[in-house]
Amino acid sequence: MAECLPGASLLEDQGNGVYRGRIQSKLGPFSASFEGEASISPDAGNKTGHVEGKGIDKRGGSRSRLALDYRLEPVGTDDTRVTVLADITLSGPIAQFGRTGLVTESANILIREFVATLERKLSAETPIDAASAKAANLDGLALLWMSFVRWVRQVFGRPRAG
Repeated sequence: MAECLPGASLLEDQGNGVYRGRIQSKLGPFSASFEGEASISPDAGNKTGHVEGKGIDKRGGSRSRLALDYRLEPVGTDDTRVTVLADITLSGPIAQFGRTGLVTESANILIREFVATLERKLSAETPIDAASAKAANLDGLALLWMSFVRWVRQVFGRPRAG
């Protein structure tokens, strides 16, 4: 699933639901490369799970923590609804961007890209099509521009198309 999130890469499966990975992001002049671990605890019987993660940007000194719960629910006969509740904590220099809403809006854009890529992967007709479904490469300027456009739409009340 790491290939569904822009800038994310799986570095190592350490076994027992523990993974080491990296998430790289650039927001305007600020770039970060968080390396860390995530522990995934699925409950197949209840179709739920919990994820705990933490990472550090060694170059910039920022830190991140994640607590995430998910639930899968059948919708009709052919669809599944995935509900995700996440609590993300940022500290260090990157937290300054969080005060302006830039990090929040950029995170929303990344999550939308993750969802779109995952939907393409899961609805692919062949294994080759599924393997080719990867997240778009969103650079810092693209994230800033998309954040700005969404802000303008919110301020002026224009509904989002599509």
